Amino acid sequence: MPYIPNSKEDLKKMLETIGVTGIEELFAPIPANLHKAAVLNLPPAMAEPELARHLEELARKNDPGEISFVGGGIYNHYVPPVVWTVAMRSEFATAYTPYQAEVAQGTLQVIYEYQTHICRLTGMDVANASMYDGATAMTEAAMLAINHTGRRRIVISETVNPIWREVLASMVSGRELEIVVIPAAGNVAEPGKFKEYIDDRAACLIMGQPNFFGYLEDIALGEKAIHDAGGLLVLAVDPVSLGILKTPGEYQADIAVGEGQSLGIPRNFGGPLLGFFAARQEYVRKIPGRLVGRTVDTEGKTGFVLTLQTREQHIRRDKATSNICTSEALCATAATIFMSLMGRQGLPRLARLSTERAHYLADKIASLETYKIWSQKPFFKEFVVETTESPAHLIEEMSAVGISAGIDLSRFYPALDHHLLVAVTEMNSFEDCDRFCRALSRLAAGEKLTQAVV
Repeated sequence: MPYIPNSKEDLKKMLETIGVTGIEELFAPIPANLHKAAVLNLPPAMAEPELARHLEELARKNDPGEISFVGGGIYNHYVPPVVWTVAMRSEFATAYTPYQAEVAQGTLQVIYEYQTHICRLTGMDVANASMYDGATAMTEAAMLAINHTGRRRIVISETVNPIWREVLASMVSGRELEIVVIPAAGNVAEPGKFKEYIDDRAACLIMGQPNFFGYLEDIALGEKAIHDAGGLLVLAVDPVSLGILKTPGEYQADIAVGEGQSLGIPRNFGGPLLGFFAARQEYVRKIPGRLVGRTVDTEGKTGFVLTLQTREQHIRRDKATSNICTSEALCATAATIFMSLMGRQGLPRLARLSTERAHYLADKIASLETYKIWSQKPFFKEFVVETTESPAHLIEEMSAVGISAGIDLSRFYPALDHHLLVAVTEMNSFEDCDRFCRALSRLAAGEKLTQAVV
């Protein structure tokens, strides 16, 4: 039990033991200008039931009950309650690495199953035991390509998630590498630029499928260009889309990465997230993080072990493939449970529902006079709307009537100052889509939505 002083005499003895004369000395390392001189105006103490009620009242203020059409990498998919009921069992409820494999068989088996699901989902040969998020998984894929080819150039499409591209630039900034961005031609990578930007200096080509705008790229053009040049193809994919779209394996990708938040992880104001990483068998000893394998013990019983751990904390030291240390095991556990629940029929159904409702909303918006869909190219569950007014103004107005309208693309692409990124999932009903369009119509008519019932 921890020692808790219950008198001034006890407190004095404790301070003497650690060699300080008063509590104030404990705060000496904090600069004086950061000290708050005034006494905090805290309310009187409450009994636990009263405090619980008070906190619940505060929590309700944080939930405006808005209908969300926001995507951009994190999506509002339904999370069945059983996912986290199982994930929070004591044998699973850890996000850390199972160092003592002999006493972590539950966690190791789940990670093994997770790797199996990711391989089946992506059509790749091997998957690691999860990563921090999609952005770092993509960066690690680029580093694998650098280490494998010995080249110094990373080629990436401008239509890849711009936040991920910022993470890539930050993480490779100290390694004297070159990042070349293939410009977008509207909402996809410019087809004629692949051969121009890709040569024998390129370690890899990174593309998104679907891309950040939700549209489908012509991966075959990029695949041929990078493989003819001797580099690797890295595909960043939405895992839900793989229920109905071609897998990275079918596209002849060398590495598949993505954000696994859609697989049973709540949005939680942007985290924690789950990066997945899968590759062809030939790169198994170069992939970052660790892999869990299945074996048998001396009695012939099935057991699970950390097979490959090419990390700096282990024997690899300076030859480590990555400094990724903590396995996102808890999020990977949730994703494993989610994928097991969805199965071969459930995931395609989820993907179709999202696609159907996204296209329903796009068609409704296209019928309005003052708004139009940016492109007629195929898209998955996300698309871009060209607006007459500022998207920031539109988002603010629609928020007043309980609708989170999407993402103002000028935040990432200054030239797209009248473009709104809208995401639709199975959580958006047809009535939600109709409500979205009614709000757009009233804005186009010059109404203030704060004074209108939508």
